[in-house]
Amino acid sequence: MASVIAARTLTEEVKRPPAALVFVLLLLSLLLLVLLALRVGPVSLSTAEVWQALWHDDGSLAAMVVRELRLPRLLLAALVGSALALSGAVLQGLFRNPLADPGLIGVSSGAALGAVSVIVMGAWWFNPVPLWLLPLMAFLGALAATAVVWRIATRQAGTDVSLLLLAGIAINALVMALTGVLVYAASDAQLRELTFWNLGSVAQATPEQVWLTLPCLLLVWLAMPWLARPLNALLLGEAVAGHLGFSVERVKRLAVLSVALSVGAAVSVSGLIGFVGLVAPHLIRLILGADHRVLLPASALLGALLLIAADTLARTLVAPAELPIGLVMALLGGPFFLFLLMQRRY
Repeated sequence: MASVIAARTLTEEVKRPPAALVFVLLLLSLLLLVLLALRVGPVSLSTAEVWQALWHDDGSLAAMVVRELRLPRLLLAALVGSALALSGAVLQGLFRNPLADPGLIGVSSGAALGAVSVIVMGAWWFNPVPLWLLPLMAFLGALAATAVVWRIATRQAGTDVSLLLLAGIAINALVMALTGVLVYAASDAQLRELTFWNLGSVAQATPEQVWLTLPCLLLVWLAMPWLARPLNALLLGEAVAGHLGFSVERVKRLAVLSVALSVGAAVSVSGLIGFVGLVAPHLIRLILGADHRVLLPASALLGALLLIAADTLARTLVAPAELPIGLVMALLGGPFFLFLLMQRRY
């Protein structure tokens, strides 16, 4: 029955806006939001000052604010948002479940465990801790959590949705317990870092973090064209996808590795940020349908837009202080997603 519903969702005739128009609107909105994010803050800048600072480093206050503070965190927010949204879209297509999300099924918490282990124990073995170690351990943690959930939820007949969610809850509980043990062993300075990191933030963004995250996401973006058609076929069921000529197991492995890599990279530089991977693909699916050829890139654009907007609010609502971006995203995403669920009841 689920496969039949998925097939009808993919193929039914629904009056939808042209995909090209939606992409143009997303890109224009993203450009306008980028300009706004570079302008507003404790130091307000004009459009001319932002433009001058982007092209000429003249040593002025505007150039320092734009180049050293706002531009790196804006780029990092865009990368993290697109990574989380894209991961959510891939997981939802893979599990054929719109509730599948890196946070709900334990991928984000697995990445968090790997990152927290580096923060707490990295200094025991390295001095200083290498910059590449945090994203590597986050990737391995995300990969391990995804593999366990997948193994528990998958049967010969396909993926059991109830087992998927229950396994995700169990993995989240186990990983949070292990993370709690590490937090118990942390020093006071590490506790302050972990508290802010667990709430999610891109406030400490640096060009090095941007360049470290970008290759991981480029690999995932390059895998998108190879995943779109197989994910469309999987909406009809694994047996049908196999009859259509797709290697289902190969698609599963590529999807799991892509999600683990993108979530691991995102969590390692921003901490835990929820709802992006759930809300962005869901909104795009409501607008454009379930065709992954447009769903995946549009979700990545909307995820970047959402997280840049949340980061802009986080650093302006209580300026000169700032809120963790994870709190802002939860406060905005939670009620909005509940509203969408309530609309589906009628």
